[in-house]
Parts: sequence; C-alpha cells; structure tokens
Amino acid sequence: MSLLAPLLGFAPSFAGELGTYAWAFGQGVLVDLTPCVYPLIPVTVSLFGAKGVSKPKALLLASAYVLGMATLYTALGVIVASTGGAFGTWLADPRVVLPIAALLLALAASMFGAFELQLPVSLQTRLNTVGGAGPVGAFLMGLVSGFLSAPCSGPALVALLALIAKSSAEGTGVMFGASLLFTYALGMGTLFFAVALGASLFRNGPWMEHVKSVFGIALVVMAYWFMRPLSNQLADFVLHDSMGLWIGVGLVALGLAAGAVHLSFHGDRGERVRKGLAVAVTSFGAIVALNNVMFVKLPWHYAHDFAELDTALSQTDPDKPVLIDFAATWCLPCKEMELQTFGHPSIEPTLVDGYSLVKIDVSEGTDDQSRLQEMFDSETLPSVLVFGSQHELRALVQANRERGSMPEPDVRFRALVDPETFRQAIAPVR
Repeated sequence: MSLLAPLLGFAPSFAGELGTYAWAFGQGVLVDLTPCVYPLIPVTVSLFGAKGVSKPKALLLASAYVLGMATLYTALGVIVASTGGAFGTWLADPRVVLPIAALLLALAASMFGAFELQLPVSLQTRLNTVGGAGPVGAFLMGLVSGFLSAPCSGPALVALLALIAKSSAEGTGVMFGASLLFTYALGMGTLFFAVALGASLFRNGPWMEHVKSVFGIALVVMAYWFMRPLSNQLADFVLHDSMGLWIGVGLVALGLAAGAVHLSFHGDRGERVRKGLAVAVTSFGAIVALNNVMFVKLPWHYAHDFAELDTALSQTDPDKPVLIDFAATWCLPCKEMELQTFGHPSIEPTLVDGYSLVKIDVSEGTDDQSRLQEMFDSETLPSVLVFGSQHELRALVQANRERGSMPEPDVRFRALVDPETFRQAIAPVR
C-alpha cells in the first residue's frame, strides 16, 4: 500500500493511495480469472451478450450488472469501515489476530487445492433465477453474482476488508472503505464488459489454477502481516540489514522458478513435494523482503505506561530535545512515519545524534495509555511531539499524571510528513 512510495518515487500519500486502489482493482481482475467466476459467463451472455442485442444496450446492461456487484461490495466496505478505532485495539489481541491469520491460511490452502469452496448447488440455482430482463434485472443479477463467486472472491475480499478495518482504526473515513471495494468491483466488472462487447474469452485451463496459486501465496504473506504486531521478533526479523530486500527478492524468484505457481498439488508425490517447498521458499522470501523494507533501527526508549515513561525520561540526555512518538503496532501510518521519515538517510543521523527518542506504545488501549494520549493531546495516531531541552518533561508528567495536560510542544505532527518538511520543522528546536 503506502509502502510503494519509496519504491515508486512518488510522494508518500499519493503513491500510497494510487498503489492501494491499483491493488484493489487488480485483485478484482484476478478474481475474474478463477474457476468460480467462469460459471457466471453463460448467465451474463444470456443476459446482455446474446445475439441481437445492440452494443449500446449490451453496455447499458453490463453497466447495470457491474453496478449491482459494486453496490454489494461497497456496502460491505462501509460496514467494515464503520468499526472505527475499535478494530485497531482488537488487532493487538492474539485472541483476535490468530483466528484471522488461521482463516487466511485456510483460504490459502483452498487456493492451493487442499479443499474446494463451493456454494450449495440448490443455492446457486436459486440465485440464478433472480432478476429478469432489462437494467433492473441486470442490476439484481450483479447484486447476487457476488455470492455466486464467493468461493474464489472470498480470499481477496477478506484481505481487502481486513485492510479497510485496519485503515479505519488508523483514522481513515468511511469513504475509503466504500471507494476501495467499489474499485475492486470495477476490476471484477472488466470481464463482464468484455462479454458485453463480444470480446473473445480466455479458454479454461491450467493457467486458472496458476492464478489461484498467486492468491494463495499472497494470503500466506498477509497472514504473517497480521501476526507481526504480536511479537517484536516477528516484526524485526531480517536476514541482513542492507541486503535483506535483495535476499528476499532472490528467494521469491527462486521459489517461482522452482514451481510455486506453475506446478500443482494434484500431481504425483514428487510434484507435490516440489510445489510445497517452492511455495514455502516464495512466501518466506516475500516475508523477508517485506520486513527488510519496513525495518528501521533507532535508539528508542520504549514506554507502555506511566512507570515505563518515567524510566524512559530518566534515561534521556537533559541537554537534548526529546522526540515523543505515540504509536501502535496496528497503526500503518505510524510505521510509515518511522520508515519514510525517521529512517530517511537525511533524518536518521540527526535524530540519533541530536535527540532523545521516546516511543509510547498504545497498542493495548489500557487506562494508562488512554490517559497518556489525553494528557499529551495525542488521541489520534500518528502523533509525534518534539520538546526542547528547556522542558522538564519528567517533572511535568509526574505533576499532570492524575489530571491536567502537558504544555504544547515546540513541534507537533498529527499526520505523515515528508522528510524535508520534518527536518525544517525540528531544526530550530534546541
């Protein structure tokens, strides 16, 4: 998502939004290439691709059909986005995260052919009877087609809904969830517009299983992504500080070449073993590359409550300004702030040499953590505060622990900022 920014060379917010929406659209297109969606083609051909239907009318019916799909998925996006910040706290709880990771791994197994996800035939038949002639009928058919394609679209949809829920916890509005799944539905709609225009369709074949393998690998990596916040060992795991990214990319390439995608678990024993090893190597390589991209090593003093904050402040250099970073393991903008701004080559040496760094982890949402956020006026994340060396922070925290608030810092950031803006803002603080 926003991690694409440094790789593509765009501004962080622009690259993040562009990458996220492009990814959602691409997921929709890939779902079209799976076996669960192909049974819908005869239905759609009979609806708006049959002979005698003019191209303008076919496009109108196809638009109504895709709008029906988009309505279903957009509604799901709105519902999940409405969970707000509660989801973020849940994502710090192993009782929530581990079942989500298990679900993603189970869906990955289904993509690899361990078992088949399929709606009951009776339900498929009943859904196929919904609708009728005209745009209204096409809209209703599009509305229910999301359920018919659920066995293959489910894994991609679960991943998108999880992303929307995490983003909602980080402060994005409901419109993000709605627009992201609308974009996903448009991606799925490309096949049906092709049917309406009479385009030649791809033939069914092994390549469709290859697409499912790509989904499976992506779901394995996403399961790991959800478990990262549960352990610093998982989050900070890298094979090499500087070469880890390329080691990861190399492992991905090796795994793909060995058969992670083009081999099948339905072949003989040797092929199944080779496929399993290739999938493991590819997934591990992707995880190593992901962690290395996100790894930033700074001399933080960590605190989770008032007692730990008192200890952290007692260890800071009284002659240096103090940078306080409120963060949570589930907060993606917080990670991006550390990766793209704090860890930038022009910023990291300045922070290490000239500032005392304190990170207050509010992942668990305890009473102490809520009070600290209130006291520092940092209820929303990310929140970065810089206090000059003249502030007696330790004494101020002790004095305001029960009630009251801290004085306004010399510099405050409430959103992700680029390195140059950050550097100019903190430079005068002494």
